[in-house]
Amino acid sequence: MNDPFATPTLEGRHVRLEPLVIGHADALRAAAADGTLWALRYTSVPGPQPGEAEDYIAAALQQRDAGQAVPFVVKDAAGEVVGSTRFYDIDRGVPRVKLGYTWYAQRVQRSGLNTEAKRLLIDHAFMQWRCEAVALETSRENLRSQAAIERLGARRDGVLRAHMRHRDGTLRDTVVFSILAAEWPVLRGNLESKLGQHRERSA
Repeated sequence: MNDPFATPTLEGRHVRLEPLVIGHADALRAAAADGTLWALRYTSVPGPQPGEAEDYIAAALQQRDAGQAVPFVVKDAAGEVVGSTRFYDIDRGVPRVKLGYTWYAQRVQRSGLNTEAKRLLIDHAFMQWRCEAVALETSRENLRSQAAIERLGARRDGVLRAHMRHRDGTLRDTVVFSILAAEWPVLRGNLESKLGQHRERSA
């Protein structure tokens, strides 16, 4: 029986999201090097050392094989790998998913690529998987991530104090946001408008 939560390939004008595989390791290393993203202790980004990208991908694929994650590699319009993202903590009973582990090479941050990627992913969760909610979580210290989530129109649900640990072992307070299925049509329209503005600027 086919898993309805199998990893799809999603494509738009600015971005292409493909199933993450171990062969993406070198490309992910190169993408993370643009901005030395691993240096931020509150992010989950593979570092430059041999084996780190491979371990990162292996952990994501282990979650996938356990039915708990749907991991993607993110490519720009030219087909170059610029980051990664995934659905995780899949609750099939509701159904409900979390969207996170998202990071991009510095050169594509705050661009139409991220806006379109989120639109494609969240739309798939609601329209294909019939989810009731999509949640997004980030460290309380990651103000840039919080601002990006708020720009989507997601509602801030609250803060989970001492929820987990950062990579360096320090305690992390997690800020929780969510979008409900009933809210998505309006928010989707807002994202489409933002994408239109990106197209006008790049024309």
